[in-house]
Amino acid sequence: MDTLPMVLCGALCVALLLDHVWGEPPVRWHPVVWMGRYLHAAAGWFAPVQDNAPETKRVFWQGALYWSVGALVVCTIFVLIEHLALQLPWALAAILLGLALKPLLSMAMLCNEVAAVEEALSLSLQLGRERLSRLVSRPTQDLSETQVREAAIETLAENLNDSVVSPLLWFVIGGLPAAALYRFANTADAMWGYPGMHGGRDWQWAGKWAARADDVLSWPGARLTALLVWCWHAKAFSWETLREQARQTPSPNSGWPMAAFALTLGVQLSKPGAYTLHPGGQVVQRRHLAAAISLARKVLFAGVLIALAAIFLVAMLRQQ
Repeated sequence: MDTLPMVLCGALCVALLLDHVWGEPPVRWHPVVWMGRYLHAAAGWFAPVQDNAPETKRVFWQGALYWSVGALVVCTIFVLIEHLALQLPWALAAILLGLALKPLLSMAMLCNEVAAVEEALSLSLQLGRERLSRLVSRPTQDLSETQVREAAIETLAENLNDSVVSPLLWFVIGGLPAAALYRFANTADAMWGYPGMHGGRDWQWAGKWAARADDVLSWPGARLTALLVWCWHAKAFSWETLREQARQTPSPNSGWPMAAFALTLGVQLSKPGAYTLHPGGQVVQRRHLAAAISLARKVLFAGVLIALAAIFLVAMLRQQ
């Protein structure tokens, strides 16, 4: 009997159990932190401090090269981990793979950080803004209480895809290396994928490869996340409405889970000067953040069931 499906399903369960009980591993052992350190160092090697139009092609390909080197190293490491794990008895293999998969999933931390924004808001608007600044890259110092809550729900929806659904999806498709590659691409986009100046460097062309790679790898997960949200409340709005709202954002992917949350919760979500989702919705209140976290957990539950079923279905098809 092929034990691989049991190993993969066991690894997924171990990873989620670790996430629920212990949360994130220490920084010094966190592979996503290591990815970030490499990306930060590489930025200093090629990203221009100011715009240099005659060298746009060179900067673009340098960014692609450094991205590819990092991706190759990450994939190689996780291929070796998976290979070594699969030499062990299936239960031990599941535990080892689960330990390696856990840092690539961040459900508990995501929900806790969003809940912490509401807790900070209950003390003062300034504390709420400061807490939110740990989650988003946009300026928060001038946001109103409503805008702070909107941004918190938006980042919960977007990161539900980035930190949970997409890593799960790629783990089902290609095992541990695929999940790790996705998290590398997503981290690179978060650090390099800016349309212009950021952090004193011009990312217009330097970060374009990273941004496009993340767009491609996040495409299926973003729509799957929105689909899972929609399935819980399919009677509340149509898929056509969801698609129309998702297209209001400049990103080809983040608008899908954000629009799904806005429509399901019945609230308006907006980013000043960029987009407004579900403009006829209610103003976000304290209770909506709790409802958003509950919705995210429902999506995780449904996603895990689908992932487990998919693993066994693929195994059955291979045996036929």
